Amino acid sequence: MRSASREGVPIHTTVVEPGFFRTELLVDGSTIWPEPTIDDYAERTTATVGAWKSMNGRQTGDPAELARALLAITDQDKPLQRFVAGADAIEGVKAKANELLAQAEASRELGGDLTHDDTTA
Repeated sequence: MRSASREGVPIHTTVVEPGFFRTELLVDGSTIWPEPTIDDYAERTTATVGAWKSMNGRQTGDPAELARALLAITDQDKPLQRFVAGADAIEGVKAKANELLAQAEASRELGGDLTHDDTTA
């Protein structure tokens, strides 16, 4: 995201991608869990909900530490455009980035030269 400016006042935006923090998000009654309604996704949905429920009270992230980090970002002259919060989130983002890079490389032979004959890539 780009920073904007209005009448000389800089406005910065930071996307926050948090991992699991020990809040009340996973406490019974706090989250409405989906019932599997599409057979093709039922097994995966059930497994995901079960995994999340099992994390209740075991999340590694400390919400007070996250709050301190977010406040620190507000004091930065050039804050991050994307803040990945928590070791679990960082590892997840890195894994996804590596997966996308591998897919891009695997696509190179078939998809790398799809230009018009009268142009250069």
